[in-house]
Amino acid sequence: MDKTIRPTAHEIKPPVTEVGIIGWMKANLFNGWFNSVLTLVFAYVLYLTVPAFIQWAFINSNWISTSEECKASGGACWSVVTANIRFILFGFYPHDLQWRPLLAVVILVVLLVYSQNRKHWRKSLAYGWAIGLFSMGLLLKGGLFGLVSVESNNWGGLPLTLLLSVFGLTAAYPVGIVLALGRQSEMPIIKSFCVVYIELIRGVPLISLLFMSSVVFPLFLPEGMTINKILRAQIAIILFTAAYIAEVVRGGLQGVDQGQYEAAESLGLNYFQTMRLIILPQALKIVIPPSVSILISAFKDTSLVVIIALYDLLKTTQTTLTDPKWMGYSAEAYIFVALIYFVCCFFMSNYSRKLEKELDTGL
Repeated sequence: MDKTIRPTAHEIKPPVTEVGIIGWMKANLFNGWFNSVLTLVFAYVLYLTVPAFIQWAFINSNWISTSEECKASGGACWSVVTANIRFILFGFYPHDLQWRPLLAVVILVVLLVYSQNRKHWRKSLAYGWAIGLFSMGLLLKGGLFGLVSVESNNWGGLPLTLLLSVFGLTAAYPVGIVLALGRQSEMPIIKSFCVVYIELIRGVPLISLLFMSSVVFPLFLPEGMTINKILRAQIAIILFTAAYIAEVVRGGLQGVDQGQYEAAESLGLNYFQTMRLIILPQALKIVIPPSVSILISAFKDTSLVVIIALYDLLKTTQTTLTDPKWMGYSAEAYIFVALIYFVCCFFMSNYSRKLEKELDTGL
């Protein structure tokens, strides 16, 4: 008597329309008439725009040519970037010394990439950052070890953008934490000061602070005393970003269960031990997404220093486009700058997701 062999449950394959790329498309692109219509409309828009963009950006483009050759081709003129790349990236820094800001940027990138691994968070990493930051400052400024001194007025381009953003965000975060703790304090004077500061700074745009630091603040200095323009802009960015970080951290502090405070008190921990060991680690973990959003916004806002005549990456690009030879190719130049900002912001966002996943305890 023949016995029919029946397949087990794990041997039965799901329908082709439910798995793979077809299943994904059915679940995400065609799950209902409305989404199906949107998918078809969007596909038609891509059909009209993507081929034309590829034709303009790659097929008919010019990468190493003169402006006259660009006009004749009718495609994208990436030569506006390649021909002016050194000025766009380094501004008025002396041409024969531009290896120094380039090396400074490389040191910073290496430190950032190395630091993203939590296994490297040891005391030696702090020493590495101290040595790296000192080396970056020495390379940019010079004046020691046989390096020719370069005035900060000649700093510009990508190194200046990274300098303002990295130092500004690094300093703003601890200041914001202190302000958040001060606003939660039971001491009236400290609490009032923090409340007034946070609300005052959050009530004005960053542009106003930059104007204050560049135009108004020098009027209050003693005669003959000046403070570097870059330092003044850096302080304005730190103070502005810290106020927003303070409100985010305050939300995290309020999100920590009251039982955590009571448990710390039962263990005999004082205020500083409670905050450092129990409350702040939990609060900062809670607010990783909004904190990173503010830091990314602050990074992009550093481009506003163009209004006080600092030649950051955006300003050097604008200056390049004032050359009559390269007028009319602003799209190509700004796409290049946008890609740099996108890479930096994507790195920050991607790292925040990775850190949030690593710190997730499932509670």
